Amino acid sequence: MTEKKPGFFKRLFGGETPAQPPAPPETLPGPTPVPEPVAPTPAPPPDLVPEPEPVPLPGPPETTPDYIEDIEEQAAAPAQAIEEPTVFVPLDPPAVVEVPLEQPRQGWFARLASGLKRSSDQLTGSITSVFTKRKLDAATLDELEDVLIQADLGIETAMAITETLRRDRFDRDVTGEDVRAVLAAEVEKVLGPVARPLVIDPSQKPFVILMIGVNGSGKTTTIGKLAQKLADEGRSVMLAAGDTFRAAAIEQLQIWGQRTNAPVISRPAGADASGLAFDAVTQARAEGRDVLIIDTAGRLQNRDELMNELEKVIRVIKKVDPSAPHATLLTLDATTGQNALKQVEIFGQRAGVTGLVMTKLDGTARGGILVAIARKFGLPVHFIGVGESVGDLEPFTASEFARAIAGGD
Repeated sequence: MTEKKPGFFKRLFGGETPAQPPAPPETLPGPTPVPEPVAPTPAPPPDLVPEPEPVPLPGPPETTPDYIEDIEEQAAAPAQAIEEPTVFVPLDPPAVVEVPLEQPRQGWFARLASGLKRSSDQLTGSITSVFTKRKLDAATLDELEDVLIQADLGIETAMAITETLRRDRFDRDVTGEDVRAVLAAEVEKVLGPVARPLVIDPSQKPFVILMIGVNGSGKTTTIGKLAQKLADEGRSVMLAAGDTFRAAAIEQLQIWGQRTNAPVISRPAGADASGLAFDAVTQARAEGRDVLIIDTAGRLQNRDELMNELEKVIRVIKKVDPSAPHATLLTLDATTGQNALKQVEIFGQRAGVTGLVMTKLDGTARGGILVAIARKFGLPVHFIGVGESVGDLEPFTASEFARAIAGGD
């Protein structure tokens, strides 16, 4: 073929120049050869052009999947080998971690102080900023009073603390530690009379506990924790899923019933709550249960029609046992702050609250509201909650709470 190519060029560029006049018609197709003068320079490259055309080009793609497959197989094999140790590695740490997790059981105060940390940090931090290298004068006392009121301790408690400092330390150097000591003493003085345990009267079978409160205050969870504590004391407990507005509440209480081996009286969502309460008291009495705890739907204290329904539940319970409910416990969410005062007032008027359970103290810096509630209403505070586990609901102790909120050790 190399011999034909020069013959072709000779015919194009040979001595046939006289024949070029007729050639113009032939030159019409010649525009394609016109770029060919450039082609003579790449004439050697045409040898390169056929070189990529051979089989080597398809060859590499065929070889690449082989490598990919080999890599995937190699990656798969070690992955299985790695999975075995990773399964064992997580198993070992939990065994080591479980030991320190049991340590908090050594003292309730450690968990209480941890739960009240946000409240105490904010309060003691503000106190320290007021009493940094300052003598106790009228302006300092005014600042301190504002700090205590903002901490939801209440005006009366704030005035009592500042008055004590005015009487004992006026015009003298006072440190934040001195103020925290006075704070702890005053808080304990207010809370001491209301720190009373929940007493189960064994002569009442069943002892009926009605749990009430606003939406999200922790009623159902508190019922489960209380049921566990009573079961641990050897009491036979029955639960009643009286929050018939929420199917989730019914399911949640049934789970707690399984954990505590307590039967749960329930009806489909939307059923009449008072009718369920009637059935629960009747069955608990027939079975000779020690304690019956009745859940209720969360309701805002300003919803009159919902408060009427709560009153109806209480009236129906009394038809079975005129002395019941023997305890009506109001659960209070500590994060609501000053609104908790209104809740205690309205629920007390409409449902006859006999005791309080303060929940979610670990999620707020407003734990001081319990002091204001105790001073204003004087209702027993039976339990406080600072966490999700059963052990995080404990009987209320005034001295420990006062020490914790004042930042004591």
